[in-house]
Amino acid sequence: MSGSVDVLHPGLQELNTLPADQAEEQLAACCAARTWVARMVASRPYADVEELLTTSDRVIGELGPDDLAEALAAHPRIGQRVGGSSTEATWSRQEQSGMEDADAEVRAALREGNVAYEERFDQVFLVRAAGRSPAEMLTELRRRLRNDPETEQREVAEQLRQITRLRLERSLQA
Repeated sequence: MSGSVDVLHPGLQELNTLPADQAEEQLAACCAARTWVARMVASRPYADVEELLTTSDRVIGELGPDDLAEALAAHPRIGQRVGGSSTEATWSRQEQSGMEDADAEVRAALREGNVAYEERFDQVFLVRAAGRSPAEMLTELRRRLRNDPETEQREVAEQLRQITRLRLERSLQA
């Protein structure tokens, strides 16, 4: 509409204007892959939140195996309580808060499943925990254990995309 003025989301306005090192720090809490962080910082300023999220989705889709491994290294096992006071640790605890309701049988099955997954794929099992029950995560873990490595890498990238998107949205609220 001609003559209208778009008001930029305050959190996005801040991200757009932060010095590069501070923007890198904020974005690294969303995804630990340095390539993703660098590309997201270089793509600033973002016109709106949707452009930020779309750019993130695209960049995650372009990450190679080493970049994905770097991102995964920052994620704990499902069911593992993360210590520390960093933004990423706090978000991880919030995302996995549903595990507090898990019974001993599901916890044990997740522990065993995590080990089997790591032996099969040589990486941590990554799943968007937010909004999923422990039983749903266990079902997803068991399903993905049947994947071939190429299919699993695509699934990992998709889970990373979802987690990063949620964390980006959360970072704008902080």
